[in-house]
Amino acid sequence: MKHYLSIMKYLHLLAALALAMPSAGADGLPSLGDASQSAFSPQQQRQLGNEIMREIRNSRHYDDDPELTDYINHLGYRLVAHSPENTAHYHFFIVNDHTINAFALPGGYIGVHTGLILATQNESELASVLAHELGHEVQHHMSRMAAHQKRLMIPALAALAVAILASRTNTQVSDAALAAAQAGTAQSTLSFSRHDEEEADRVGLQILIKSGFDPRAMPAFFRRLLKKTRLYENDAPVYLRTHPLTTQRIADLENRVAGLPYRQVPDSLMFQLMRAKLRATQGTPQTAVQTFENNLREQKYANEAAERYGLIQALMRARAFPKANRQLALLLKQAPASPAIDTLAAQLKTAEGQRKDAIAEYRAALQDFPGYRALYYGYIDALLQNKNSAAALKTIASKLANHPGDYWLYEFQAHAYAQQGDNLLRHQAMAEAYAHLNNLPAAIEQLQLALKSGGGTFYQLTAIEARLKTLRAQSAANPTP
Repeated sequence: MKHYLSIMKYLHLLAALALAMPSAGADGLPSLGDASQSAFSPQQQRQLGNEIMREIRNSRHYDDDPELTDYINHLGYRLVAHSPENTAHYHFFIVNDHTINAFALPGGYIGVHTGLILATQNESELASVLAHELGHEVQHHMSRMAAHQKRLMIPALAALAVAILASRTNTQVSDAALAAAQAGTAQSTLSFSRHDEEEADRVGLQILIKSGFDPRAMPAFFRRLLKKTRLYENDAPVYLRTHPLTTQRIADLENRVAGLPYRQVPDSLMFQLMRAKLRATQGTPQTAVQTFENNLREQKYANEAAERYGLIQALMRARAFPKANRQLALLLKQAPASPAIDTLAAQLKTAEGQRKDAIAEYRAALQDFPGYRALYYGYIDALLQNKNSAAALKTIASKLANHPGDYWLYEFQAHAYAQQGDNLLRHQAMAEAYAHLNNLPAAIEQLQLALKSGGGTFYQLTAIEARLKTLRAQSAANPTP
C-alpha cells in the first residue's frame, strides 16, 4: 500500500507538470521556445526533484554519511567546474546499494550507488561515470524526452521514483511485484537513445579531460561493464539497463582517446579512504577484519594507509578496540595529514566511551581542518553526549553562519535545546531542519508546536509567526499531491 500511494503521488505531480507543458505543433513538438526547456522548465524540474529527494531521504537506502557525501560532491563539482553549464546547481548524493549504478533526477540531483564506487578501480573511472551523467544533464536529454514523449514520461518518471525507493528486502509480494513492474517500465522508457548516449560520451569525455582525469578510464570502465554483461547475462549491472552500451560506442571512445598523450593520474587519498570505508562495512565484522589483515600481510593493496584505515573501521565494527588503537598508531605514523583519519581517531575514542578524550581529539583536529563536516558534526555530538549543550550551541551558531542551509546543524540545535528544556526553540530548530529538507508540512507542524509550547518572548513568537506565514505561502505555491 505504501508503494502504491507513492506511485499515485508522483503520477499526480507529473500529470500536473504535463498539463503545464505548452501545446504541441503539427510536428508533435512545442510550438514556441526551446523544446527541452519549455516542455519541462527548470522550476518544474527542481520541484519534481525536490519531491523525489524528500522521499529518497526517508528511504533506508539513502546514505547521508557526511564524509562520503562531501567526497562525491567534491569530485562532482571538480567536473562541474569544467562543464558547459558550470553555473548550474547540482547535488550529488549516495545511495547505499551494492548494485553498479548512477542516475540523474530532475533538478540537478545525481545519485551514486556505493556499488559503483566499489566497482571502479581508480578515481578516474568513477569520475568518468559522473562526467557521463553530467553530459546527459548539460545536454538536457531528460527534458528533451519530456518534450518528445510527454505521455510516456509521466508514468516512466513516476516509476523511476518508485524503483529508487523500493526496498529489496520487502517481504510483501504484491509490493515487490509492483515495484519490479514499475522499475521495468522506467528502464525501458527512460533508456537514453543511442544518439543521446553518444552525445553524453563526447561531452563527458571533454569534461573528464578538462578536469585533469585520465580519459582512457571511460572506455576502460565501460568495456569492463560490458564484459560483465556477457559473462553474467542475467545479472547485468543496473547502469547498463538505462545506459545501454555497445561495442561501437566503446570503440568510438577508444578512438577519441587513442591520439591523446598518456597521462598517469594518481588517485586522491580520499578516494582510497572512502572505498576502504565502504569495504569495511561488507560482510560480518570478523570477515571484514580478516580480509583487511590478509591484504596487509600479503601486501595486496593499492594504498597501505587506506588499507589500514579500512582495517581500523572493521575492528571498530568488531569492537576490538585495543587492536584498533594499535593499528591507529601505525596509521598516524605512515599517513599524511588527513581530516578523515583525524575523524576516525576521534570516533574510536567515542566508541570506547572516552567522551572527554574524544572531545579533545575533535577540538585539536578542527584547528587544522575547521571546515570538515564529519569533524564538527562529531564534535557537536560528543559535546551533547557529554551534556555540554551550551558549548554545542555555540559551535552550531558559528557553523550556521557559514552554512545556513545545513539541516544536520538544525537537528543538532534541536537536541541541544531539548537538553536545556526549551521546547519553543527545539521545535523552531526542527522546523528549520525540515524546511531545508523540503518537507514543508513537517516544518509547519513544528512551528505550530513551538507556538503552543507556552514559552518565548514577544519577539521570538513574532519571528515564528512570520516564518510560519512564509512556509505556508511556499506550501500553497507548491502543493504536495
